[in-house]
Amino acid sequence: MDSPSQLQPVAAARASAQTTPQTREFLSFKLGAEEYGIEILKVQEIRGYEKPTRMAGVPDFIKGVVNLRGIIVPIVDMRIKFDLATVEYNEFTVVIILNMAGRVMGIVVDGVSDVTTLSADQIKPAPDFSAIADTRYVIGLGTIDERMLILIDIEKLMSDGDMGLVNNLAKAA
Repeated sequence: MDSPSQLQPVAAARASAQTTPQTREFLSFKLGAEEYGIEILKVQEIRGYEKPTRMAGVPDFIKGVVNLRGIIVPIVDMRIKFDLATVEYNEFTVVIILNMAGRVMGIVVDGVSDVTTLSADQIKPAPDFSAIADTRYVIGLGTIDERMLILIDIEKLMSDGDMGLVNNLAKAA
């Protein structure tokens, strides 16, 4: 797992995105033992974790807000949102700043890995766990050799159900 300073700058990765209709680029990150991916075009920047200002009356997974160059940004801890047993903050903990439909928000993850280009044949449908797990936000499973990424539709996740509170915070900011 790389530290934020060891990664190719996100802006450069986005600018050099050589996607075709048959390929997509994802930023991969860790949550516990699993590796996830979100579309690189939704990522604005990657920052080290800083403790946000807590807001009253919001769910536990919304850690609070930070001031990012004059913009108040809600911060969601994905480890809490996904009910991971251990939530530990260390030197690898980062905040991925997202820009979706003009709204800026951040997600706390255990660390980021790299930007990965996946072809359509490398993205497999997620198994149907509808009775026991919520897979509405899963685009599919990306496979690279022996590595597997759980590909998340981050925009859908951030604007649905209890996460709609994040949209409300972003609108109020």
